[in-house]
Amino acid sequence: MDAASEGGSNRGGSRPQTNRSPATMAELQEVQITEEKPLLPGQTPEAAKEAELAARILLDQGQTHSVETPYGSVTFTVYGTPKPKRPAIFTYHDVGLNYKSCFQPLFQFGDMQEIIQNFVRVHVDAPGMEEGAPVFPLGYQYPSLDQLADMIPCILQYLNFSTIIGVGVGAGAYILSRYALNHPDTVEGLVLINIDPNAKGWMDWAAHKLTGLTSSIPEMILGHLFSQEELSGNSELIQKYRNIITHAPNLENIELYWNSYNNRRDLNFERGSEITLKCPVMLVVGDQAPHEDAVVECNSKLDPTQTSFLKMADSGGQPQLTQPGKLTEAFKYFLQGMGYMASSCMTRLSRSRTASLTSAASIDGNRSRSRTLSQSSESGTLSSGPPGHTMEVSC
Repeated sequence: MDAASEGGSNRGGSRPQTNRSPATMAELQEVQITEEKPLLPGQTPEAAKEAELAARILLDQGQTHSVETPYGSVTFTVYGTPKPKRPAIFTYHDVGLNYKSCFQPLFQFGDMQEIIQNFVRVHVDAPGMEEGAPVFPLGYQYPSLDQLADMIPCILQYLNFSTIIGVGVGAGAYILSRYALNHPDTVEGLVLINIDPNAKGWMDWAAHKLTGLTSSIPEMILGHLFSQEELSGNSELIQKYRNIITHAPNLENIELYWNSYNNRRDLNFERGSEITLKCPVMLVVGDQAPHEDAVVECNSKLDPTQTSFLKMADSGGQPQLTQPGKLTEAFKYFLQGMGYMASSCMTRLSRSRTASLTSAASIDGNRSRSRTLSQSSESGTLSSGPPGHTMEVSC
């Protein structure tokens, strides 16, 4: 039974137990023995493993729940079963998306299956973003990003989960960071894609207002999600997501989430201060992403011994959609650095044409020393390296 069933089901009256005959017990034992021998005649161990994985994915359709919080109801979907002494992978999506449109290409990627077999996963939909969500009534006060972060303890309490590894994109990355600042003991690690930890300044506000006079809400959100080069290219991916957002039946709700994101407070990260992320962090951004400068600045404000910065070539504004393979590989390295999945096989990054790791450590507060390691496609698997490094990958 998975976590969702355990947390969400109430059993009614049970039938009284009866003593089973020895013959019945023998039959049950025979069934159990049969189930422990899954190989069919002539089936190889490799084929059996593939069949088992396919069956597991087919059966693991996820269980969706809603829980009431001080700031309204929030919906989330749980996949898999809790693993002893392991945190849950906990995702939060960006504006204009829900958990499926934001993360499905990543978590359905073939190489990701090794990870999802080892962790229970919780995918949160921001209020009003879940599939089939009704439109909020006129005048509804949508939660701020800080309040959305304050909903997370209610989810974890409902599921009886004690720690998480957060994976967030854009607004979701901000929300998970705010939660980690408030509840550092419950966050073992964070993967933050396209995070902008800064509040909008006056110049940003002016630009936002001017853009709003000439652009629709869907086009403004698309400009937040993707680079101008991607939008101009109008690829099949861009057409798909433009259609998803433009024709969303809950577009009014999406606009409320968008407004909350644009009214976010500054996270006030400062290297060496108490206001910082105290868990291992992997910052991710595409080399053409509209948030590249913000992520680079965020990297400069976090503890270099705890932070990895992954800049992905040719991935555009949404690397989890366009480069799920490279992001999966980096995620495995990140988990290995935290002490999980030590025997995981690494292949994709080692096949990259170029890969570099740069680690920097502060000296006397002002000077820094860096080390760069490069490997070609003929090299062996990249080592996970010391904490606090920059990895640039191109394929």
